[in-house]
Amino acid sequence: MEYRKIQLDEMKRSIFDSFKRHQKVTTCRRKIDGEWKLVKDEFIDEWNQEEYAFLVECLRNTIKQGGVVYGAFSDGILKGFCSVEGEFIGSKKQYLDLTSIHVSEDARGKGIGRTLFSLAASWAKEHGGKKLYISAHSAIESQMFYEAMGCVEAEEYQAEHVEMEPCDCQLEYVLSGSDGNHC
Repeated sequence: MEYRKIQLDEMKRSIFDSFKRHQKVTTCRRKIDGEWKLVKDEFIDEWNQEEYAFLVECLRNTIKQGGVVYGAFSDGILKGFCSVEGEFIGSKKQYLDLTSIHVSEDARGKGIGRTLFSLAASWAKEHGGKKLYISAHSAIESQMFYEAMGCVEAEEYQAEHVEMEPCDCQLEYVLSGSDGNHC
């Protein structure tokens, strides 16, 4: 697997031609009355052509605005990606926003997500971030991934993320060595 930054000129719809965003969700983690609970919620999460087009525009904007998009490639085919925005958020500008991390359905379970997360965290730390902010899909599989990475509930929720995705879990990851704490 080759991991590298995706450049603006290659961020086109065609980069996702072989990428399969498909997840069968059966159980979600939701905050209800102030407590985290597992809730049965069955649906298929799959992107259509319009959602891929929107994603490409968002990722192009991330790059243009000083953020980063990393890709995981197998024989030149995109199998995973993550993005971190370049603008600080939070009341103390302590967060850099991990806006996406996805692995193609056919490539899951091979450590690609873990490596992409590590690349995102390293980039954020190098660029002065104290923490990564993650508005994470509530599917239990996604939540297990973030827990395994050392993420915890965000100390400070970002209103725009909560409004956009009210079922998401608002998480953070303290960047190792940024304030003496290690995850």
